[in-house]
Amino acid sequence: MTNNEYAGKIAFITGGGRGFGKAFGTALAERGAHVVLADIDDEVAESAAAELIARGAGATGVACDVADEAAVAAALDAVAEQHGGLDILVNNAGLHAAFNRPFTELGVGNVRRVFDVNVLGTVICTLAAHPLMAGREGAAIVNISSSAAYANRTVYGVSKLAVRGLTVAFAREFAADGIRVNAIAPGLIFTDAVREQLSPAEAKRVLGEQILEQEGREEDIVEALLYLLSPKASFVTGETLRVTGGFALSV
Repeated sequence: MTNNEYAGKIAFITGGGRGFGKAFGTALAERGAHVVLADIDDEVAESAAAELIARGAGATGVACDVADEAAVAAALDAVAEQHGGLDILVNNAGLHAAFNRPFTELGVGNVRRVFDVNVLGTVICTLAAHPLMAGREGAAIVNISSSAAYANRTVYGVSKLAVRGLTVAFAREFAADGIRVNAIAPGLIFTDAVREQLSPAEAKRVLGEQILEQEGREEDIVEALLYLLSPKASFVTGETLRVTGGFALSV
């Protein structure tokens, strides 16, 4: 445990069993929050939670398909019963690389699938969490968009553009309840999984489109999350913070 900045806070993180979601959960748990790691793969979620518990942190792993309204309701009902409310929601779960292709290549069935998870999943989780968060001091939601949302060339990119729109819409709707809503748009982040999947030529191409000549790190996204959730961002809502090294920069 590094500090108690989030002591007493309850955080629900979708896609929490691996990748960014696991990193977000670890950072919040290390700072005193009890984190609920929700993942479509229950074994992965429970394993990630067990790692945190072994380190003395508060964590729960739950099975949850964000596109399944009943499953989300059940998971958040359990949070309400066990903890009395919710302070932090991180809408991180999403479908990624395989859907970063044109609409004509994917077809309607795959388009529907990616929108069900990336867009409707964000809506379902946010609406279910809203009554548990309303009126709680410092309540905040962070959605995970993407730098692809600024290019809009693929099904994935358009779904993440929709996440940016949802961020603004929910920020307006929830302001009266004291809930801030923001998003992060990561660029290419060189995790171990990305290094395995990305060809050297593709990595070079993306780095060449950045302004900063350095590789994005998972810690860069974690730090952005911690800022948006913190009192330092108390006057920030409805925004999407790009963490991209200057990729796809525009005004």
